[in-house]
Amino acid sequence: MDIRFAEESDLPALTALINKAFKVEAFFIVRDRLMPEETRQYFQKGRFLIAEENNTLAGAVYVELRGDRSYLGLLSVDPDRQKSGLGRRLTAAAEEFAREMGAHHMDITVVNLRTELPPFYRKLGYTDNGTEPVRPEMIPRLLQPAHFIKMTKPLGNG
Repeated sequence: MDIRFAEESDLPALTALINKAFKVEAFFIVRDRLMPEETRQYFQKGRFLIAEENNTLAGAVYVELRGDRSYLGLLSVDPDRQKSGLGRRLTAAAEEFAREMGAHHMDITVVNLRTELPPFYRKLGYTDNGTEPVRPEMIPRLLQPAHFIKMTKPLGNG
């Protein structure tokens, strides 16, 4: 399986993959995770790393550089490939990219209703770093109250 940076031509397949992986959130959020224009906006602010096998997207992760910190988001693995280690591999690739770009920490936010996520990230070395409210534009789409758990990991380069 190859991991590479996404290109503009990957955006439709990338959006479809993210939405397929995030269907698990249907119990608390209305509509797909991302609309095509939202994916394009992420693409303009940061980079997506994608895992590909036989010309098919198997997983993706978003990385945004923010000075000496970086942000990881939208970790998405095709449901048929989950529990295979691909999420860990994509996270490691994102961390390595951020480290090479000079970031000293990787930050993430996970919605509190996805109770399986904090333990997953803790196993990868992330620690809880507070909470924050959901963005105002998300509130109309929520079926129940939610907030974000902030987590961070030092990248070990200074």
